[in-house]
Amino acid sequence: MDEFELVSTFFDRPQGERSWVKTGIGDDGAVLKLVPGTESVVVTDTLVCGVHFFSTQAPCSVGHRALAVNLSDIAAMGAKAQWSTLNLTLPNLESTWIAQFADGLLSLADRYDVALIGGDTTQGPLSVTMTVGGYVNPGEALYRSGARVGDLVYVSGCLGGAAAALQRGEGQPADALREALWFPEPRLSLANKLRGIAHSAVDISDGLLADLTHVLKASGSLGADIESGCVPLFDIACEQIGRDRALELALTGGDDYELCFTAAPQSRKAISAVAASLDLPLTCIGRVTSSGGCRVTGLSKALEETELGYRHSWDVDT
Repeated sequence: MDEFELVSTFFDRPQGERSWVKTGIGDDGAVLKLVPGTESVVVTDTLVCGVHFFSTQAPCSVGHRALAVNLSDIAAMGAKAQWSTLNLTLPNLESTWIAQFADGLLSLADRYDVALIGGDTTQGPLSVTMTVGGYVNPGEALYRSGARVGDLVYVSGCLGGAAAALQRGEGQPADALREALWFPEPRLSLANKLRGIAHSAVDISDGLLADLTHVLKASGSLGADIESGCVPLFDIACEQIGRDRALELALTGGDDYELCFTAAPQSRKAISAVAASLDLPLTCIGRVTSSGGCRVTGLSKALEETELGYRHSWDVDT
């Protein structure tokens, strides 16, 4: 099977009612009829085997996660996802692996009506790069730079589950922690309802404190007071590794792909209504202040600067 047969066998699907896809998979490029009167939002992310997922991980979860982390970025912008491209690097051709990978990716794509319109396949170390495009009405995009002094800080869902699963290692039975790591849920439905309510938003990929710090810096070097006792944790994580460690992972571990957003105190009722309509916990964990960075109260020990979140780093050749 060559690369063209691989794409046509596993990834090429009829576009059905998507009249805005003039040309998709099968040509040198995709041709799209974009939504008039909207602003385009484009995000991209790469997952590398051994860095972002295990070689023994279920292929369907790798496919799901490859799309989900990009949809999470789209959600953080308050946008609607529309199309995606896939660059897949494979060390060898294992039809069963690819079929399960495609099923995980395309099942999530179908759920949010995201068209796979193109990409590339090549041979090499296993890695997945996806680009996702979407749109938002002019002036309605959410940015990191919109936080205001006095805003309340909210997070969706529970935090620290994926990091707890990674700490626990492979070979553990399926539970809520492994589900959080393997099948993160992009909060696109939440983003749709936060437009006009939230002042700023970011998805939690590198750790709550690290990502909230991005918001505070982008908004004019603001600060935030976070109450550790309000941070929503996984009960099973507290049971298995203790509450203090579960909290530390929730603050710094990353891979949650929940949304952290800020909003005016007057929006409490509106946010409660959103939470109820989605059956999704939206927890107020603190408040934006005029300066000082992230300050967390109630910790059993201080966190070092190097513990505040995940960053890729390289040795520099001189």
